[in-house]
Amino acid sequence: EQNDRKRIPCPLDPKHTVYEDQLEKHLKKCNSREKPKPVYFVQDINAGLKEVAEIPEKQVPLSSLSIEELQSLITRLKKASNGLELHLKEQILSHQALQEALSDPKNGESAFKHLKQQASILGTMEKLHLLGPGRCFVEFGAGRGKLSHWVDIALENVESVQFLLVERATTRFKVDGKHKRRDSIFERLQVDIQHLCLNKVPVLEKKKLPVVGIGKHLCGAATDLALRCLVESYTTCCDGKDEEPAPKRCRAAQTEVAPHKSAGNESTTEDHKPVAGIVIALCCHHKCDWTHYVGREFFKSVGLGPVEFHYFQRMSSWATCGMQETTSKASTSEDSEDQTNDTEEHEHTLSRTASGSDTLQGIMSVEERKEIGCLCKRLIDHGRIEYLQQQGYKAALQYYTEPAVSLENVLLTAVPNPSLIPEPTI
Repeated sequence: EQNDRKRIPCPLDPKHTVYEDQLEKHLKKCNSREKPKPVYFVQDINAGLKEVAEIPEKQVPLSSLSIEELQSLITRLKKASNGLELHLKEQILSHQALQEALSDPKNGESAFKHLKQQASILGTMEKLHLLGPGRCFVEFGAGRGKLSHWVDIALENVESVQFLLVERATTRFKVDGKHKRRDSIFERLQVDIQHLCLNKVPVLEKKKLPVVGIGKHLCGAATDLALRCLVESYTTCCDGKDEEPAPKRCRAAQTEVAPHKSAGNESTTEDHKPVAGIVIALCCHHKCDWTHYVGREFFKSVGLGPVEFHYFQRMSSWATCGMQETTSKASTSEDSEDQTNDTEEHEHTLSRTASGSDTLQGIMSVEERKEIGCLCKRLIDHGRIEYLQQQGYKAALQYYTEPAVSLENVLLTAVPNPSLIPEPTI
């Protein structure tokens, strides 16, 4: 009789099945059922593009383009890149907080590479005066939360520090329980950055702390979503109409909000921004998305659009997977996209066919392809820099670690222009 009962795929998640006669009961307790949205969830608040006409249609794969079409794309790429600052400064820094771990022989090669990157990120944060009291550090794509862990250690004698760890995936082996300081507050936000309204996070709504946005290898479009989350939706301050993404605002309107100031500073608060700084290690440009990309205005200004962006993001993978051997050797150097463990899914996630590498066999050398791939990355990143500058930030790109440590070795930094730097709230 038991065998006569029919099992059907669960309508919430077809990866598992359920007895048909128990479906109604199962749907009430299924782990895949829609859970209540947290208060800080605002649908598509950081998504970006809404104009359907601008959203690119399905493009022809890069591998299907003719040699002439590829060469035309490369010509347009070089023309658009002409005059841009493409040679980044190498600023490989370190921080005392990680010295003991860096000199510990128990750490293997992979762990050592992670530690070197984290040390350089912390060194950069210190140089930008971002490691201070009365701040909220928001780690995007937090995974296990190791970057926040080291920031916490670096702030050993600092008071009034809050950490928000943003990660859409359920994460195992978190280091949250290893924090020794009892006065540091850690809170995890399990939400896609696309829907995160920082203003509605209770601690920020209550304390109005200046925010420092950080991230280690924030994949493709996630970087753009995080930037918009910080400099648009958080800076704009939700005013009850935030069920829709905040409209684009002019420079003059950007100075409206700085609610985190004390009463004694009210005469100058209009010149301050609630974001104290941004430090994000970039990666996976081939996973960028024109819909979410913050540099669309820059692309248009140099005569490019969604079609070119689509191909340039694909070609960007040539910078790190021009040689299959190099890719496999680098496969332990970064966190995975959802960062649920320390394996790496970055450089080799785009196949050689999808990236067009096979099409160019015998036409362009590995070094030439690598150079074109790097050019695509820098062009996409420059759009992000211009976006931040237009929003009132002093933004820059730098090499923060050696290619031997990570092929994705560019760090994006941004601090408000001097007249807009927020004062810590203690």
